[in-house]
Amino acid sequence: MAWQSTHKLKTKQKILSSAATLFTHNGFDKVSINDVMKHASLTRGAFYAHFKSKADLYQQALLSASSYASNSMQALATPKDLKSITQLYLSKGHRDTERAGCPLAFLITDINQQDEQVKQTYTEIFKRFITHIESYGLDQQQALKHASTMIGGMALSRALTDLEMSNKLLEACQTKEG
Repeated sequence: MAWQSTHKLKTKQKILSSAATLFTHNGFDKVSINDVMKHASLTRGAFYAHFKSKADLYQQALLSASSYASNSMQALATPKDLKSITQLYLSKGHRDTERAGCPLAFLITDINQQDEQVKQTYTEIFKRFITHIESYGLDQQQALKHASTMIGGMALSRALTDLEMSNKLLEACQTKEG
């Protein structure tokens, strides 16, 4: 029986989805190719039909996680305004997600340990994030400040062991400065 023409693409998407979830929760060093393939319910051999290396997978998984997080926020935000997006981004649900979270916050400390190509991908994702925030009427300076609060607030919230303080931090970052 011949494979469907979309089989290869679906397999790659399945691998990327698994990699995005595992990398955003565990970082590059704590995730092996075997971990990704097991999570995707595929054999290790299937990996090499789609990716040159673990670093190649990581770079593509960053883009996949970014798209997933962006699409999820846009789909859930009601109304479609910056306040709603900010509240969703800085929510307990985003912090505690089992799925891929925003790589800007979830991998903020991991990226510095990666090669220049991965850092460039992260930079491009950040630039798109800023452009998206600017689309709500903020100038670049305001968008940079707003994005820093969102990303930094989420990253710090995920790092804290005191859940009450973590929740307070998320709430504080949602509050617009007077």
